[in-house]
Amino acid sequence: MSAISPTSVQAPSRAVSLSRAGKLFLAVFLIIVFEGSVRKWVSSASTLPLILLRDMLALMLIVYAWRHGHLRRHRKITAAMVAWSCAVVGWGLLQLVGGQSSPIVFVIGLRFWLLYIWFAVAAAAAMNEADYRAALLTAAVVMLLLAPLAVLQHYSPPGARINTQIDGDEESVFVAVVGVVRTTGTFSFTSGYATYLTMVAPLVFGILGARKRNQFQFLFAVAVFVAFITGALVSGSRTAAITSGGMLGAYLLGRLLFSKARNKVGAAIAVVVAGGLAALFGYVFREAINVTQTRFEQASAAENFVERVFTVLFGEPWVLDLVTWLGYGVGFGSNLATYVRTGSADVFALAEAEGGRILMEGGLLGFAYIAVKYLVIALGLMRSLKISISTNSPYPLLVWLTTALAVVSWPALGQLSANALLGLMLAYGLLVFRYPRLEIFPPRASRL
Repeated sequence: MSAISPTSVQAPSRAVSLSRAGKLFLAVFLIIVFEGSVRKWVSSASTLPLILLRDMLALMLIVYAWRHGHLRRHRKITAAMVAWSCAVVGWGLLQLVGGQSSPIVFVIGLRFWLLYIWFAVAAAAAMNEADYRAALLTAAVVMLLLAPLAVLQHYSPPGARINTQIDGDEESVFVAVVGVVRTTGTFSFTSGYATYLTMVAPLVFGILGARKRNQFQFLFAVAVFVAFITGALVSGSRTAAITSGGMLGAYLLGRLLFSKARNKVGAAIAVVVAGGLAALFGYVFREAINVTQTRFEQASAAENFVERVFTVLFGEPWVLDLVTWLGYGVGFGSNLATYVRTGSADVFALAEAEGGRILMEGGLLGFAYIAVKYLVIALGLMRSLKISISTNSPYPLLVWLTTALAVVSWPALGQLSANALLGLMLAYGLLVFRYPRLEIFPPRASRL
């Protein structure tokens, strides 16, 4: 039975092994997750080589999908991406002519504006069912590894080796409250770990709601869920707390709403059990909850929470006073371009929020980009809702709720990790449309 539709029956999959596209996707995925740990604890000089390797693998996947005709599966999306790519390139060249950019910033801008969106489209077009299943399970296994690491970081002092970078010190460690760090997992910065928690949330709930065929699969799904709850509780991140709690609530509600009438009792029992597990681990890590609550109180004293949410979703209010019709140059606001220009990336070059950065980098193109984003979100949410209704599963809608949040709020044009994680999230979103009835735990016959 399907992971997305607990009551549907599907013929065994004919694609039983990983394709080249799937291997490239997993390679990019693992580099995104673990490049920060190499940078933190092995060598800070590894940053550029790892980024170049990851980008090269992403480009290889795009070329592979193009050369083997996989992009024809998404003709409309591919045509739209070609048109959008031409617009970005043309506008970037116009900015160069207008003196608002430089060749190196322009190249960086093409990377941030286009590379990982193309990567998502190519991955969704070229990956088979085995690839998709492996991508889901890999994200879950990584969560199993990150959770104990985050717990260890949470209970270690800020100056502990596990919390500092190889060339850093205790003063450079972000803390939730005095003496308690904001955990980073394997990422270099707190935002990377919080973003990963958001991305993996619907995948965790998809695994939790999948049909299990043996005890190991059941225990694996429960362990992944517990790891996710634990990782969010000890994160010390307001973003992680809000998004994780919101997605859990959406899953529990969706499990009841989308289940068939004859399965309502079973769905209700599953909801109670999941809610009970979350409450139990909330009690176990109640000290971490108190830390996060203190973090909220400290932040509310310094800023208005509602204004902060609007800033994250729509950009800083002062941006419209500074934006120009041509923009300051695609890529100009990224941390990579800031480092190239100044030798440091400790401050935001244009705006902190993604919406403001888009407008200031692109000018009129930025307004078009935001409009395209909301169009994609609307289309994705509508189609995923239809799939959730037809498959009696909240999973497709949860994936696209997360994708919508990612597209609107993640600092994808500013931060390297967020940019790549958005590509992964978009790939998962598109794969939902291609394989709406994927079985995460298929019958043994389909593995032969």
